[in-house]
Amino acid sequence: MSSINDHATVVVGAGPAGLTAALVLARYRHRVVLVDSPRAPRNDASGGVHGHIGLDGAPPAEIRARAWRELSRYATVQLKEAEVDGVRATDDGRFRVGLDGGDAVEGTTVVLATGVVDVHPAQVEGFAECWGRTVIHCPFCLGEENAGRRWAAVSDSADLAALSAVAFRPWSEDAIAVCDPSTPGLDEARAAARSRGGDVVAGTVRKLHHRQGSLYAVELADGRVLERETLVWTPPQRQQPLVARAIDELKLTVDDGGFLAVDEARCTNVPGLYAAGDLSARWKQSFTAAAAAGATAADAIHAAAVLGAVHG
Repeated sequence: MSSINDHATVVVGAGPAGLTAALVLARYRHRVVLVDSPRAPRNDASGGVHGHIGLDGAPPAEIRARAWRELSRYATVQLKEAEVDGVRATDDGRFRVGLDGGDAVEGTTVVLATGVVDVHPAQVEGFAECWGRTVIHCPFCLGEENAGRRWAAVSDSADLAALSAVAFRPWSEDAIAVCDPSTPGLDEARAAARSRGGDVVAGTVRKLHHRQGSLYAVELADGRVLERETLVWTPPQRQQPLVARAIDELKLTVDDGGFLAVDEARCTNVPGLYAAGDLSARWKQSFTAAAAAGATAADAIHAAAVLGAVHG
């Protein structure tokens, strides 16, 4: 007869989704191997996590270090700092997670919690220096820290531009949207924004003028300069190379944007392979949402293990 102790889960990624999944599984006394890259995480540029009760404003590195210490107290948890080069299904229904240097770990289940890669506009000078400070991807994350400043929002949709020109007033009384001149419906968007006290500027951002990451002007391709102190810009995203390979090799289902499709239990179309966090949620990306997804995956893994133990 099988038991819960026969199950081992490999969690790939130690952001809020992966850390929470590992902790919940540890509390269920499951064997867990948590593997995280030694490279700087995606949120390394952030000065602090926001919107999560008890951790508001805490630096990401501090949260990770604290979580690592907490997990190390559980005898069933093994922590590894390594690059993962592949996830493959084995003939006996398990998963083999390959690590750099030729090592590997195996588990009956895997939780992918790698996050995604933000694709920064390489042609915009100053973007990297301002990213995570005065160039922000959403007002929820850093709007409070940029309140009372002059804002601009870059949009690739006329409808979103019209909305952005007026939607950020809780943080800024002087906000505009910037939209590419060739965008369909731009004139209508500008008229709609102006009727509500906003504006949509037709242009393409070329350069960000800043002082050590503190934005003070946005320069457009035609030479115009807009005096702005905060820029809302949500860049495109792509999967981590590891996940992109898994999509191809394991035939994982993705949505139109390339994000992993999961069910309510956070399971992919491959039984035993779960995904939690930003890699499966384009418009619900926050510390709290990722942590909740990690907990949901862990609960589902435990429930499946219990059923397997009962009927095994």
